[in-house]
Amino acid sequence: MQAHLPSALEPFRPATKQSRVELRSVAKLPTEFGDFDIHVFSADGSEKEHAALVHGDVFGADGVVTRLHSECLTGDVFGSLRCDCGPQLDRSMREVQSSPRGIILYLRQEGRGIGLANKIRAYKLQEEGLDTIDANRALGFADDERDYGIAAAMLRTLGVRSIDLMTNNPDKVAQLERHGIRVASRVAHVVGITDHARSYLETKAKKCGHYIDVGALDVRGTGG
Repeated sequence: MQAHLPSALEPFRPATKQSRVELRSVAKLPTEFGDFDIHVFSADGSEKEHAALVHGDVFGADGVVTRLHSECLTGDVFGSLRCDCGPQLDRSMREVQSSPRGIILYLRQEGRGIGLANKIRAYKLQEEGLDTIDANRALGFADDERDYGIAAAMLRTLGVRSIDLMTNNPDKVAQLERHGIRVASRVAHVVGITDHARSYLETKAKKCGHYIDVGALDVRGTGG
């Protein structure tokens, strides 16, 4: 499949240096939520591969429903109740399938960018009383190490004109706009809460400015 180059659709110059990505492969991906086209990208200077799940014709489109989802092995695969990542991914796949067109970017930025081993170290510090932000700081990391320049480059390669971004995180909106992506609107992306995740979500709301009203969330099952 020939990747579209959307430079003609970008009439303004972004203020931030653009990341570069290469489209490596494309195939159909049927899922329990519906059918997607999966696009796999690699980024300059990194061996990590990132994926875009695409529903419908997004090239040249405005207001494309879009979710940026950072890899979370514990939540996405193992069903961890310490975060809301797994349910957020499931909901985003349903929401995209219910729209005429949409994109889910699955970004290899485990643990807000600190990697799996460090995320588990941070979990241990949280068991000892630190919150998710203070645990990062104790390990020598910023509150959030993620860079969405790669996401912006993926969206440019897919050729979207503007997006409706499913997120509670104001930093995603700000970073994408700095990288030249038009965010037409922010769509709230809140799922239920478990007792294990309550402190985590409260911290994201209070310390990171995420748009989450923890007190208004429905309680999800605690698993078995």
